[in-house]
Amino acid sequence: MSADTHRVAILVYDGVKLLDVVGPAEVFGEANLFGADYRIVLVSTTGSDVVSSIGVRIAVDGSAGREPDPDTFLMPGGAIYPRTPVTRDLAEAARDLAVRAGRVASVCSGAFVLGATGLLDGKRATTHWKIASELAARHPKARVEPDAIYVRDGTTYTSAGVTAGIDLALALVEEDHGPDVSREVARSLVVYLHRAGGQSQFSAPLQGPPPRSAALRRVVDLVTADPAGHYSLAELAGRLNVSTRHLTRMFREELGTTPARYVESIRFDIAKSLLDQGYTATQAASLAGFPSYESLRRVFGRELSLSPAAYQRRFATARREQPE
Repeated sequence: MSADTHRVAILVYDGVKLLDVVGPAEVFGEANLFGADYRIVLVSTTGSDVVSSIGVRIAVDGSAGREPDPDTFLMPGGAIYPRTPVTRDLAEAARDLAVRAGRVASVCSGAFVLGATGLLDGKRATTHWKIASELAARHPKARVEPDAIYVRDGTTYTSAGVTAGIDLALALVEEDHGPDVSREVARSLVVYLHRAGGQSQFSAPLQGPPPRSAALRRVVDLVTADPAGHYSLAELAGRLNVSTRHLTRMFREELGTTPARYVESIRFDIAKSLLDQGYTATQAASLAGFPSYESLRRVFGRELSLSPAAYQRRFATARREQPE
């Protein structure tokens, strides 16, 4: 192994998500075809092979403790986190590799393992949008950014779910070898070099938990049942039999937003769902209660950095017309 070889250590464990491992590994491996020199090693806490979340056995090169100091340490995720606590042996192995590595990166729920080591304290971080709030709750000293595809804070990198590990690996290759190499790798793997927008474009409609109070849950029911209805502050307060001041305070204290912005967010999620079903952007705007296509386009631009048409092209059905 030459002095220029960049050693990438990936810590695997029973239940690890296979794509979190092989996605970034393929990026580094592909970069070797364009002049890079990455050496990818898989390690476990004991040096024993592990079984992935889909039952595929993963052969490892050795134990984390016996691994030479890596240039990059990568912590993949698995569906077991955050459902179960991070085991002590896994956290200790991750901490050992992290302190010896030139840089540290995680994919998806791998951030929970880094969090268990204290490595995310005082740092910006991200993970899959479904579990970002749980990461923030468990590690309040971290500044969790739920919409980011990946986040860099110094030499620590965290990324969102699954394929975001490929985005992150491409960014690391670009950091090491420049944009020309990372661009060739992206072209070879037929992936985006830089994806527009954040995780919001991938999240499910009405993704958040329902409001705690019955009155605010009623707002969701009203707008969902009739998105095109009239929902001014006075109208909503009248339907809920509360004062406008009280309703505004409830939204601010419980949801951190205004009634108008919350109604708009429900309509936005409905519009996304309609676009997913194949409605045109103009139809989706009308059915979701937006006064015009332009108003829908402005919200999409603000929330996703995409137009409704671009969103629909990106997430249209994978099924193609077949000749009869």
